[in-house]
Amino acid sequence: MLKHRFKRWTSLCVAGLALFSGAALSETIIPSPPQLAATSYILMDATTGHILVSHNADERLPPASLTKLMTSYIAEREIIEGRIALDDESLISVNAWQTGGSRMFIQEGRFVSIEDLLRGIIIQSGNDASVAMAEHVAGSETMFAQMMNSYADRLGMENSKFQNATGLPADEHYSSAADMAILSRHIIEDNTEFYPLYAERSFTFNGISQANRNSLLGRNPAVDGLKTGHTEEAGYCLVASAIEDGMRLISVVMGTASEEARVQETQKLLTYGFRYFQTAQLHDGGEELYSGRVWGGRADNVRLGLEEDLMLTIARGDESSMNTVLNIDPVLKAPIEAGQRLGELVVTHGDEEVARRPLLALEAVEPAGFFARIWDYILLFFFNLFNGS
Repeated sequence: MLKHRFKRWTSLCVAGLALFSGAALSETIIPSPPQLAATSYILMDATTGHILVSHNADERLPPASLTKLMTSYIAEREIIEGRIALDDESLISVNAWQTGGSRMFIQEGRFVSIEDLLRGIIIQSGNDASVAMAEHVAGSETMFAQMMNSYADRLGMENSKFQNATGLPADEHYSSAADMAILSRHIIEDNTEFYPLYAERSFTFNGISQANRNSLLGRNPAVDGLKTGHTEEAGYCLVASAIEDGMRLISVVMGTASEEARVQETQKLLTYGFRYFQTAQLHDGGEELYSGRVWGGRADNVRLGLEEDLMLTIARGDESSMNTVLNIDPVLKAPIEAGQRLGELVVTHGDEEVARRPLLALEAVEPAGFFARIWDYILLFFFNLFNGS
């Protein structure tokens, strides 16, 4: 991950107390993104959420087994939040055992661990495992679908509605490429401890070994997830994530013509993203960006910085085209609370604003004693007088 610190080559503009970069603009030329043989697709920087490529990404489409990303996400949340455990065992119902399509080959009346069911969902794309997990978590697949829709609302998946845990065809069961990218990002960020499961190449259960249907695993060493899907209505779909030189991308392709097509079209997106873009860390959260004079405080100065790391998706080689300005409140008076907003940081690329973040006090400043405050305010009066404030 590129870590570029503007303060190495910045200067202070006294008028207005602004800090700015003094680099000349040199815009990088980027070709148009690839046109894919797919109904819908998207490419996202997983760290920043920036969309690099998008085509019909909000179109509501049948997601097929991409649905199981929500099933696994909820199961993982249930484990992380302590409501179920990996070594819990689920009694397999007739309903789960009889579910058609891709299978883990669980058997009715037997107990299967949650850990095995999770692998059966993620690696083997087992419809039977998905129903068994839904019944274990929510009591029935119908109730689990309600949970799926509640999570979709919570995650901001505006074009998704789930009727089952498997992705088998159902009326009013749909999602979008953009929503699947959002969900995948949450799997990676929220359920980090479970993400390695999505890279496992095969899983053996009940003496039956099945390969992960994501054939990009192994073919592209940068790829480490996530999920395939296919029905006649949905076509061939693939959600993939890959990491290269510290940059993680999420791609979603929906509605391709074959297994090989979904792989090839996904590879085009990933190649384009890694070739022409990078994730840049401009500043660390908590890093001192400016030290400002405090009037009437026990301390003479207060350090200002950002609450969180400032990450941006930029074109490769485009660092020198980024400009940053710190707009600081002209008069800082005690008391100041830690985390109090005292200005803002603005990053521009040419004439375009690309980021705006509040500048916060990195520590508290208590008011000085009475006489010290009076003296400081006298000094402040003359400061304002001579500076035209």
